[in-house]
Amino acid sequence: MTTPRLVAFDLDDTLAASKSPIEPRIAALLLALAERVEVAIISGGNEEQFRTQVVSRLGADVSALQRIHLLPTCGTRYLAHDGSGFSLVYARDLSPAQKDEALAALEEEAQRLGLWESETWGPILEDRGSQITFSALGQKAPHDAKKAWDPDGSRRAALRDAVAPRVPDLEVRSGGSTSIDITRAGIDKAYGMTELAERTGIPFAEMLFYGDRLDEGGNDYPVKTLGVPCVAVDGWQDTADKLDALLPTL
Repeated sequence: MTTPRLVAFDLDDTLAASKSPIEPRIAALLLALAERVEVAIISGGNEEQFRTQVVSRLGADVSALQRIHLLPTCGTRYLAHDGSGFSLVYARDLSPAQKDEALAALEEEAQRLGLWESETWGPILEDRGSQITFSALGQKAPHDAKKAWDPDGSRRAALRDAVAPRVPDLEVRSGGSTSIDITRAGIDKAYGMTELAERTGIPFAEMLFYGDRLDEGGNDYPVKTLGVPCVAVDGWQDTADKLDALLPTL
């Protein structure tokens, strides 16, 4: 590929351990990258997670921050830096009726399948505005517990397949290691990357995407189907090592 004009990333297990703030090494690499190219982060996580995990760690270099694009909930929300902070450019929220339908389907099917845990780290269901998310162990579950809950993805697949027919006008997909995400139909990371291409004028072939779930069925795979050159990573340390190699080439 040619030298990328935009480098994009998944968040959890790519730039940071799940639900954890990015490490100083990653923050420094993102800012160094933003001095050279446009930078984007796209994830199923909500806006608050982005602000806690990423924005709070990036410092105050406005010239660099203005080249960083944040796309929570798979790009159904888009945040850009306006010179004083990251502000909302758009939000494609679900209707109240769609939210109620999704929440009911997730809880009832999880109960029926025996996937509704009684001991969790925070709420299982979350309304993210443009996305409803089921987190089997709660939003603040420790990384090791989440990895152990569904290592082969079969539990998430069963719940996804049970919920999808109940909300035919919505998109139901596996998210993180314990999560199911529900959005408007046709919404996945390809949607957010398409919005990004339209707003920046940068074609997919001149982007580069780093993700930990680029396998078919993984929540990063839709980016690959667009024709965006992709790099598979295994955790934030692997991403950092690969960025160390990329930066001198830009």
